[in-house]
Amino acid sequence: MLVIESLSASYGGADVLRHISLHVRGGETLTVLGANTAGKTTLLRSISGLMRRVSGSITFEGVQLIGRAAHEIPGLGIGHVPEGRHLFSHMSALDNLMMGAYATRRCVVNLQSRVEGVLALFPRLAPRLRQLAGSLSGGEQQMLAIGRALMGSPKLLLLDEPSIGLAPKVCQELHAAIREVNHRGVAALMAEQNAASSLTVADRACVIESGRIVLSGEAAVLRGDPAIRRAYLGV
Repeated sequence: MLVIESLSASYGGADVLRHISLHVRGGETLTVLGANTAGKTTLLRSISGLMRRVSGSITFEGVQLIGRAAHEIPGLGIGHVPEGRHLFSHMSALDNLMMGAYATRRCVVNLQSRVEGVLALFPRLAPRLRQLAGSLSGGEQQMLAIGRALMGSPKLLLLDEPSIGLAPKVCQELHAAIREVNHRGVAALMAEQNAASSLTVADRACVIESGRIVLSGEAAVLRGDPAIRRAYLGV
C-alpha cells in the first residue's frame, strides 16, 4: 500500500532522514520506534506532505506523493494524527469530527454513519459530542484526534506518539481501537517511543536512529531482541 524508497529529508542544512526505505501492507500496523529527534515525526510529516525538503520516493497505491500539496494527501486516503493532537479546542467534539471529513465533504450522505463508526470505536466520546474539545481529558482528546482522522475514510492512518502522556489503561483502549481499525481494513503507521506497549499491537516494527533504520522485523521477534529490551524496555 505504502512504499518508501531512499527517502531523505532536511530542515535547513540539517539532514533528519537519511535514505529511509520501508513499506506498509494493507490492514497491518507498522510501528516505528526511536528516541526523540530520531526522525519519526519527520517521516510521518514527509508522507503527509508537510515536509518540503525531501528526496527519494513515497508512493501510496502507486501514486507518487512527493511534490504533492499537503491538502491533497487526505483525499488520497491518508489520515494523519499528529503528536500533540492539534484539536480545535474551542470547537465541540462533533465539530472536530466534521473537520476531519473536509477532504471528502462532497460525500455528505454517509457523514452520520462515519460519526457512528467513530463512536462505536470510542464509546466514551458519545456523551461528549457537544463538549468543547479542550475540556476533554487527555485520553478522550487522543480518541477524538484519531476519530477526526478516521472521518476522512482513510486507507492508511499515520499516528505520531499516540500513547504519550496517557495512563496505561487508556493506552490499552487506544491499541484495541487500532487493532479494530486494522480489522476494518485500514493500515496504520505508528511512530512511538513506548516500545513495551506498541510492540504488542504492531505486526511489524523498525527502529530509527539518527535518521536511519537500524533494525526491522516482526514485532513479536523484536520484543525478544536484547538490544530492544535494553534500549526501550529498561531490561
